[in-house]
Amino acid sequence: MTHPTSAPGVPPGEDEPWSLSLVVRVERDPLPAHTDVLVAAARAVVLLLTDERTTTPGGEFADAVAAWRGRRIRKITRRARGVKWERTAALAHVEACSGDAAVRAFAPHPRDAVPELLRPLQVGGLDLPDPEGAGAPPAVQGALTIRLCPDVAMSTGKAAAQVGHAAQLAWERLPAALTSPWATGGFSVRVLTGAPVLPAGARVDVRDGGFTEVPPGTVTASAGFED
Repeated sequence: MTHPTSAPGVPPGEDEPWSLSLVVRVERDPLPAHTDVLVAAARAVVLLLTDERTTTPGGEFADAVAAWRGRRIRKITRRARGVKWERTAALAHVEACSGDAAVRAFAPHPRDAVPELLRPLQVGGLDLPDPEGAGAPPAVQGALTIRLCPDVAMSTGKAAAQVGHAAQLAWERLPAALTSPWATGGFSVRVLTGAPVLPAGARVDVRDGGFTEVPPGTVTASAGFED
């Protein structure tokens, strides 16, 4: 299944783009690893989508998520450290961690109405390394495997948005027989670089809208349950 990062039926002249903000904690010591940031970003998106503040009618996130889902699926990655990171805790969010990485996901908002606490945080330019000699993460039973396309160069910030898309599409599109155990297990995620190994009907593919870094229509990632 290939799914674009824009929702079906969205008019070409969409007049009020909405975005979901991901904020990555980037301290100088320890500096989070690239792959850990991606794992945390993917989990943060699904945790927000399944949070009771989203799923309960009238919940704190419910209306914003519904409005965002009816538009293009945009995610913006920001970064913060020190006091700027601490300040974002005052805004309702979910948080996911992996290794030394921490990522917070906040309720979607109109692109031109960024919450005040997020507005000063830098967008773009986030490009982190993985530890030297780090190999592919091992398979974990019940985990979602997200594979980044090996032919597409992306910064850490861009890749974080793409794995967030992949995790969201996997949750929304793949069979409940696969996603229910994933939820029960805490939404474990494995991120690696490589071509898809699952057949088209057993995975979701992310086709980018082309707003940043890559041309429109580029397949950036695929996701599925490989074990």
